[in-house]
Amino acid sequence: MGGYALGFHVDTIQDISHGKDEDPALWLRLIRSRRVGPITFHRMIKDYGGAEQALAALPGIAKAAGIDGYEICPMGVVHHELAQGRKAGANMIVWGDAIYPANLRDVVDAPPILWALGDPVLLARPMIAMIGARNASSLGVRMASRLAEGLGAAGQVIVSGLARGIDAAAHEASVATGTIAVHAGGVDIVYPEENATLADQIRDMGLRLSEQPPGLHPQSRHFPVRNRIVSGLCRAVVVVEATSRSGSLITAKAAADQGRDVLVVPGHPLDARAAGCNQLIREGATLVRNTADIIEALRIAPITAIQPIRPHVNRAALRPPMPLPGPVPVRRPLADISEVHSQILARLGPSPLAEDQLIRDLAMPAGTLARPYDTGT
Repeated sequence: MGGYALGFHVDTIQDISHGKDEDPALWLRLIRSRRVGPITFHRMIKDYGGAEQALAALPGIAKAAGIDGYEICPMGVVHHELAQGRKAGANMIVWGDAIYPANLRDVVDAPPILWALGDPVLLARPMIAMIGARNASSLGVRMASRLAEGLGAAGQVIVSGLARGIDAAAHEASVATGTIAVHAGGVDIVYPEENATLADQIRDMGLRLSEQPPGLHPQSRHFPVRNRIVSGLCRAVVVVEATSRSGSLITAKAAADQGRDVLVVPGHPLDARAAGCNQLIREGATLVRNTADIIEALRIAPITAIQPIRPHVNRAALRPPMPLPGPVPVRRPLADISEVHSQILARLGPSPLAEDQLIRDLAMPAGTLARPYDTGT
């Protein structure tokens, strides 16, 4: 990460005293400066006593590191980011603020700045992350939904990354009881676009977070960095379906490095989507079969009941409306047929799956699945 770029190393940030009265714009200017990552940021604040002094020292530090012509982030960039945040309706949370999440605060590379869109009160509640495959099976999606719903009823806020598959299922099942989506890009940028309706629900009833500037479209390098926030916010990470080389394993490793519990739903040995989960279990992660196993493993205290954050959410409304079945087209383009095939195959796994369950999971008209080979020829 960029935190090591100027030669700083730090094992803990618990003893850092940030200037509470400093202008947040100075913090933005420091963290947005070239080659300054979270670790470098925290070390400089500690060594120089504040962002203003750190910014003054930064060009000299860069020169000593062999970087000629170094310039700190222009104030125009900072003002633009602040304006974009206001335009998005987001609030900036600074490390050291009372509302900054306690678990994340003590992570060595904790984000100095978080943009929040929604209800920041959720940051004070106990959180559990739920992650998994984007191309999740039908069983995996249902498992994630049941676990998230059960944990939400037990008073836990569900944290995930707003990706398709397991992430989306976990968010949908916990919107009514509390969910947090951590963005890889700007807090106002929804990726993938298919989760736009879900993202709106989370904005209205939950919380969306990002350390990136508002308006930033995510690149591949942003996702592993985002994952450390997903795990850092929480006391534990639950993995439901993950391949042997996936972002979910990166998050699980980050969780272990941060001292979080890693709990894993096992899968069929012949299903590639379970290879990463089974690998984690072999390496010592806790095997869980249901919500009760998670509650027992984490010693979550029982509660009598939890009231929904807002009136109960109709989860069917979180997905785009299902089109009404109409007349069968005379011809169906091969591209459409291929897309239906791909969606069907993505939901299948080693275990049998009823056709009516598949129709519900894909939110497609029955006629679309009943005649996948009908080209009208």
